[in-house]
Amino acid sequence: MVDLNKDVKYIKGVGPSRVLLLNKLGIFTLRDLITYYPRTYEDRSKPKYICECEDGEEVLIEAVICNAMTNVRLKGKTMQRIMVRDETGAATITWFNQSYLKNQFIVGNKYRFFGKVSKKAGKVMFTSPVFDCEEKMRNTGRIVPIYPLTYSLSQNNLRKIMEAAMGEVYGELLETLPEYLLKQYHLENINDATKQIHFPAEFKDFERARNRLVFEELLSIQLALLELKNSYIQEEKGIQFSQEAKMSDVIHRLPFQLTKAQLRVLEEIDKDMEAEHSMNRLLQGDVGSGKTVVAMCAAYKAVKSGYQAAIMAPTAILATQHLENFKNRLEELEIRCELLVSGITKKKKEEILERLKNGTIDILIGTHAVIEENVVFKNLGLVVTDEQHRFGVKQRTKIAEKGKNPDVLVMTATPIPRTLALILYGDLDISVIDELPPNRKKIDTFAVGKNMTDRVHYFIKQQIQQGRQAYIVCPLVEENEEMDLKSVEELYELYRNQIFPEYQVEYIHGKMRPKDKDTIMERFKNKQIDILISTTVIEVGVDVPNANIMVIENSERFGLAQLHQLRGRVGRGEYQSYCILKFEGKSEKIRKRMKVMCETNDGFIISEKDLELRGAGDFFGTMQHGLPEFKIANLFEDIDILKLVQSVAAKILSEDSKLEKEENKLLKNLIQDKFMKRIEI
Repeated sequence: MVDLNKDVKYIKGVGPSRVLLLNKLGIFTLRDLITYYPRTYEDRSKPKYICECEDGEEVLIEAVICNAMTNVRLKGKTMQRIMVRDETGAATITWFNQSYLKNQFIVGNKYRFFGKVSKKAGKVMFTSPVFDCEEKMRNTGRIVPIYPLTYSLSQNNLRKIMEAAMGEVYGELLETLPEYLLKQYHLENINDATKQIHFPAEFKDFERARNRLVFEELLSIQLALLELKNSYIQEEKGIQFSQEAKMSDVIHRLPFQLTKAQLRVLEEIDKDMEAEHSMNRLLQGDVGSGKTVVAMCAAYKAVKSGYQAAIMAPTAILATQHLENFKNRLEELEIRCELLVSGITKKKKEEILERLKNGTIDILIGTHAVIEENVVFKNLGLVVTDEQHRFGVKQRTKIAEKGKNPDVLVMTATPIPRTLALILYGDLDISVIDELPPNRKKIDTFAVGKNMTDRVHYFIKQQIQQGRQAYIVCPLVEENEEMDLKSVEELYELYRNQIFPEYQVEYIHGKMRPKDKDTIMERFKNKQIDILISTTVIEVGVDVPNANIMVIENSERFGLAQLHQLRGRVGRGEYQSYCILKFEGKSEKIRKRMKVMCETNDGFIISEKDLELRGAGDFFGTMQHGLPEFKIANLFEDIDILKLVQSVAAKILSEDSKLEKEENKLLKNLIQDKFMKRIEI
């Protein structure tokens, strides 16, 4: 049996330098390597005649070398050129700075070339095509996989390494799906599926292989989540909160009316809290839809039933904002709220921990500090986590363990398409606030190129002169905090010294101490700062009703869902608000994405489009959910398979809830391997 945990450095063709490049791609073991799937394929199997070649197309030709390669010296580089011919015509092929190619070609011999055609005035040219001689067909003559590569590792080298890996594993992989599923759903066996996903002989082979691997990936996740959900229900009874504790006590004291959507969601939560089993509910609501009030009503019911509540937010800024809101509404109802964040003094923290333990704090609001071991509740009954996508599954369960089967309410302002929510939160019931309060003004959104920069600056000045404030979000540098920081500081210097020297400009970023971030946000809120330069740290932040402009630099680098989150920082007061998306690039994809942002303020429509345009792998940027990342499934393209495996998983567990039958042994192993180990991280 092949050892899939073998270090990738022992694979043929992987030397010390290549192992580091593979590691950067997340490939550490043989298993990682064979599950590093191609992002697309090029059909290099069917050659065309030279006379059939069209300008701009990628094509394979078979041609004879007409002359010895010439070497032309240009400014700072060299150009290599040969002429080739088939029975229909001739083509010129050039390379740059590749003098070693001179010895690769023999005049009169036939070769295959694959590359992009340039056709001008009837002349056919290729620049830097890949090629093979007739004896060896590595780069042409077949369907060739194209892998996602972001580092200095060539496609050709990775293909060689992948071929070596296939040589080791083909025929040796143990089946991971039961025989009855393979037969019933006409699925490829694991060995053929793995080989054909990398090196398909025909596109139909690739489709069969992909279908099987997507089925397996989605089924394993669905089974794991349903098992998790069933375990909640089958555990010892949860808390049955009192029917006498009425959420309406809070609702009637509010200075505004709740929307129908908020009232519907509160009814669902009320019903859950009064039931015997523990509540495990996801509350989805767009930015500004009023989730905090819903959490407040649930916390009030828990306290009036004799329990404590914990509200966990991702940042100290947001936790402080929640505390203000809770105190404003609940203190007159004799509910005692307190804040626990990492920045407080040791003496204050000790006092809070003592009061929490003896029950004189009813609702504790805080950040990750709430999870710490020394935080002990007297009688925890309700846990609310805000912006769940910023906490892992493990953190969610860790705080719940501080009580005896407390009810759990998970809130997120990241609009997630229902299909994706069923995958990410399949262990939870889902509620959606799909309606904004009537007083919320639509945020006018404009997408502009670099040529509009001066007009944008003039517009910001006009608004500040009228007493407003502005956010400027700096370009996103993927997975590189140092570069993010640099771009913030550069933008800050430019705005403060050159563009807006007459205004108060400040900046904020994720590497600042929480106390410093809070101070800056407080000053911004108090109108002591006119323009705030920021990274996406403000995506989840404090309300500043007077800030009505959001300018996002290089917006093409952000996902639509994230742009929508950022845009939600404005439009929180009485003033008409604006979001200006500055972008570079003219691609069709960028144009489509900008169009979506300008046409709708509906987060759920935007998230569907984001999923469609970017795929699930990029939807959240990096995996933050405690779930294994999707290696091959695309939830937009694979919706039919998702629906199928959801019904398959439900049927399997209805007949074998713990996967104890012999026929389901492989499924149990599969979900433990793919899911359960990772959920403990």
